[in-house]
Parts: sequence; structure tokens; C-alpha cells
Amino acid sequence: MSAELRRILFLSHSHAFRTFRVGSHHYAREFARRGAEVVHLSTPISHVHRRLGRVSRSEASRVPRGPHRDRDGVTHIVPRTTMPTPFGRLTAGRELQHHGIDTRFDAVLIDQPLLWDDSIRELTDRLVYRPTDLYPAGVKARMQKSIIAAADGVTATSSEVLRALGPLRQPHLVLGNGVDTAHFIASAEPERADVCIYVGALDRRFDWQQVCAWARARPRMRFVVVGPSPAPPVMLPDNVELSGGVPYSTLPTLLHSARVGMLPLSDDPLNAGRSPMKLYEYLAAGLSVVARATPVLGADESAGLFTYSDENSALAALDDALSHASPNVAGVERARQQSWSAKTDLLVDFVLKLPRR
Repeated sequence: MSAELRRILFLSHSHAFRTFRVGSHHYAREFARRGAEVVHLSTPISHVHRRLGRVSRSEASRVPRGPHRDRDGVTHIVPRTTMPTPFGRLTAGRELQHHGIDTRFDAVLIDQPLLWDDSIRELTDRLVYRPTDLYPAGVKARMQKSIIAAADGVTATSSEVLRALGPLRQPHLVLGNGVDTAHFIASAEPERADVCIYVGALDRRFDWQQVCAWARARPRMRFVVVGPSPAPPVMLPDNVELSGGVPYSTLPTLLHSARVGMLPLSDDPLNAGRSPMKLYEYLAAGLSVVARATPVLGADESAGLFTYSDENSALAALDDALSHASPNVAGVERARQQSWSAKTDLLVDFVLKLPRR
């Protein structure tokens, strides 16, 4: 790690004590492994969210109170507040001071607009905004404008997310999500059974109707949906299985039991800018992939990625993915090129070239 990047602060939308990982978790790990002191501060757990049921008691109980240093050396902080951000009194600087952590950093990378306040600018000479989603309106959109006005650089997770920011005065680039290849890659193995799997969030951006349509059209196949969720909004065919949330450590074994990874994105406009982390995790685990096409997601049939644009083409894309070689060796090679280590190399190079304030 460069001597100029010894202390890094991530201000992130998601903490690391859930069953899934996001980009800031992987970047924090990579920086720490390279010898940097890394602090990862995420959206607080508020009393209001607890009362409204948006954060369950079991989830809150899994989150340490105060700083927690993980085995990679990253210090994680998940504040506890009365009001949700940005309506309470929380500021990143005060939270760090409260825990006795030095508030000067060589770089600050923020992906959660709701954590922004003007004092963050005082924490570093290199402030990088790392938008991971589209914010067309609302509080996040307003706060995003303030971040952009203050930031020294911008790294967006997709070309669509970058485009939506409008003209930028500062250096910027697209740095899509990557994959922890070593975690997901499988050893030599026989051809897999006809199992299709989805692992991830099950919110409005997930197309339950499409999964049901596939399952009805291919009743002899198993469709496994993995992710924390309330009851699905539709009646599921008998060959669709719900597995609930699973720990990140067990995902490789689960994926190695399947042949096809599904990315059934709904028609929610926010899907246009997504850089799905699961794409490369599927490929690294040796699966072929069937996904709805977006401005970001396009077909790469030689690597086992098949896309569809509507109901008429969705079944054909699934059948193409099922017919692809299994395990998907070509997909594994494509995933290797998108490792978090390689992404971190690019991020470090970008940050070091930013003008210091």
C-alpha cells in the first residue's frame, strides 16, 4: 500500500454483519490486507427503524455496539441513534471521536448519501464519492448533489449511474463491482444437476413473476431462491424452494450445487444502473447465468451469460444457460478478470492521482 494511503475511511450504506456483502466491505478488506488502517462506518441502526420493524431485533443483536475489528483488520462501526440519518445529530466525525479514533484520513470514500454532512470534508484531503445506485429524487438525491459539490473524485459502479450524475467537474470513472474469486471458485467437478439459483435481496427489484414463469415452464427443474424476505407476493409453484438468508461463508457450497444463476430483474427503473455483484459470483462458482438485459448488463454467450428483454425471450435465454457447458469454465476465467484485488489496484491508482486539498 502506498505511504500516501495509510488511513482509509469508508462511509457505507450497509454494515458487514448481515448475510450479504457489498462493495465497501470488499474494498475495506483489500485495503486492510495491504497494510492500511481501515475504518468502515455504516448507516446507523435507529430507534425509529427498530420501532417500525425495518431492523429486526435479531439483526440488531448481531451488530456489535462500538468498534469491532474483524479478522482482516478492518474496524467496523455501526452507530446506534434515536432518529434515522440524516434527521438526527449523528456526524461521522463526532462518532469517531466518541470512540477515540483519529479523525484525519488519507482518503474518505462515501457511498451512502444519508451519511453526508459538511464536516466530512474536514476529515481528509481526498474525498471520493462512490455512488452505487440511482437516486432520481428525494433526500438522497439532494444530499448526493452536496457530496458531488465537495468531492475530489467520483467512482461510479456503472456507466448508467455515472450518466445520471450529470456533468462532473472532477476526475471520474466507472469501476463496476467485482468478485472474491478465491472464495467462490470450485475445484474440478462433474457436470451439475439442473438447478437454477438466485442469491440476494428480494425487494421490489426482484421479479417473482419471471421465476414463477420459468418454474411452470420447466416443472422438472428445481428453482432455489436464497435471501432474507417476508412471504413472497405470489403463489409459488412446487418446484420453487425458499431457503431464507444464508451466511456469506456458506454461499460457495450452495452455488456449487447449481447449474444456472438467475438475475431476474424487475422493470423497476432503479435496475437500469445496477452492477449486480452476484453476476461475477455466479460465474466464479462455475454457473452459467440468465439475466434480464439492462443498459449495464449485456449478453456474453461465450462466457455463459445469456440475457432476455421480455417474457417471450426469457425462456429461450434460460434454456441456453442450461445448455451451456457445466461447470462454466469460460465464466470462471471472465470472473478472474474482475477480482476485488484488481478493482482495488484501479481504485488506489485513481485516488493517488487526485489533487489534494
